[in-house]
Amino acid sequence: MTSRPPKFAGVADCCTLGPSIEIGAIMTTLFIAGATGLVGGRAMALALADPRITRVIAPTRRAVAAQDRLVNPRLDDLAADPGHADWRADAAICALGTTRAAAGSAAAFRAVDYDLVLLVARRLREAGVGRFALVSALGADPRSPFLYPRTKGEVEQAIGALGFPSLTILRPGFLDGERAESRPMERMVGTLLRFASPLLPRVARVSPVATVARRLIEAAVAGEPGTHVIGAADLSEISG
Repeated sequence: MTSRPPKFAGVADCCTLGPSIEIGAIMTTLFIAGATGLVGGRAMALALADPRITRVIAPTRRAVAAQDRLVNPRLDDLAADPGHADWRADAAICALGTTRAAAGSAAAFRAVDYDLVLLVARRLREAGVGRFALVSALGADPRSPFLYPRTKGEVEQAIGALGFPSLTILRPGFLDGERAESRPMERMVGTLLRFASPLLPRVARVSPVATVARRLIEAAVAGEPGTHVIGAADLSEISG
C-alpha cells in the first residue's frame, strides 16, 4: 500500500476545496496539459477510460485522434485567450515539459518548463479551477545551480503561490515508459536501472509512467485539500 503523501508544514485539512467543490465530489471535466507527452498521454488514456470523468479537455499543438468525451483545442490559441470556456474545469493535470537538448537552448527550455507551465496554471486558477496536479522532477530545488532542477523548483514555488485549494506535486525519478521518439541513451539508462532495482533504494529506482499517470488522476479526482508532494520513492511501484 502506498503511504499517504506528506504535506508542507502549516497546511491544515478542511472539509471543502472552495465554495462549491467538496472532497470526493464526482469529477465531470478534467483538463490535461501535455497530453502528447509520455506521462500526459498515459494520463489522458486513463482519464478517458475512467467512469468518474465525463469530459477531458486536452489542448495540444498538434491534433490528437478524436475520441468520445475528448475536447482538443489548439494550445497556442487557448493560451492567447484567457477567457476561453475551455479553461473551465473541475480539476487539472499539468505534464508539460521538455529537456534542454530537445528545446535547443536554456532559454527555450525555460520557455516551456517555466513560462508555459505557469501560464497554464495561472489561466486555470483564474477560471476557478481548484484542483491541480503537477509533474515536476526528483531533486526540484529553486536554489539548485543546475538548470533543470532549478527551473522545476522555481515553477513549483510560483504555482504554489497561485492559491490552488488542492495542489499535488509529483517528483518522479527516471521515467520508465515507451516514448514515441527514439532516445537510445535513455533506453540504456532505463535498462540498467531496472536491472539494478533490487539493489537500489526506492528513491533511486525508475518511476513507471503508468504509476505516475495513475497518481495524477487520483490526485485530481480526490482533490485532497492542501499542498502535497509525492516523491520518487512513492512512485517506484508498478501500477496495476
